[in-house]
Amino acid sequence: MAGHSQFKNIMHRKGRQDAVRAKLFAKLAREITVAAKSGLPDPAMNPRLRLAVQAARAENMPKDNIERAIKKAQGNDSENFESVRYEGYAPGGVAIIVEALTDNRNRTGGAVRAAFTKYGGNLGSTGSVAHMFDRIGEVVYAPGAASADAMLEAAIEAGAEDVQSDENGHVVTCAFEDLGSVANALEEKFGQATSVKAIWRPNVTTQVGEDNAQTIMKLISALEDDDDVQNVFSNFEVDEEVMARLTAA
Repeated sequence: MAGHSQFKNIMHRKGRQDAVRAKLFAKLAREITVAAKSGLPDPAMNPRLRLAVQAARAENMPKDNIERAIKKAQGNDSENFESVRYEGYAPGGVAIIVEALTDNRNRTGGAVRAAFTKYGGNLGSTGSVAHMFDRIGEVVYAPGAASADAMLEAAIEAGAEDVQSDENGHVVTCAFEDLGSVANALEEKFGQATSVKAIWRPNVTTQVGEDNAQTIMKLISALEDDDDVQNVFSNFEVDEEVMARLTAA
């Protein structure tokens, strides 16, 4: 019975991972379609589309899926999505930014507000917490992609602003408007990155205890699970012992 139980747990976990990956691909495809519709359907001539394709490739999204998402933008039956940003506070005064692509503001806004309310947060107005973050570009490579010195040298040549290298990998950051060119230059030298995206990096962090951290993680998970939500960013921080317990839970 123990073996059977273990097998079921592994299958359940794999099914959950597959579902998460399918949802991620759907969100990446939506961004590609919106980007292609906002300009030319050629990544070389459309910076937003080029960045969307880079992000999709970094997540190993199949080439056919990428091409299908671009072609969808040229059809008359494609939905009209718009970019919306929501901002608010989670328990403990933690700032949250939610980015969404939606064809129905009322539906998406209602779902985001409901998640904040359920987990003890408050949805604010646009701009209410954005000043606590910087909009930047981020390119991530696996640790074996290059040495710390080689990555630093290449990043400087590419026009990046900073590189953090440790046993987990290399995180290259740059100005938001330089993300496409920096990602291209690094890809030519080191191959495909594990992640290419624009992020909101907190310039002020809020320390919280374990109880609030658990609630905040549930809120973020609920927001990320919404089909319209593309990205969620927060400025909460916990000490290493608390993070270890949360990770092990």
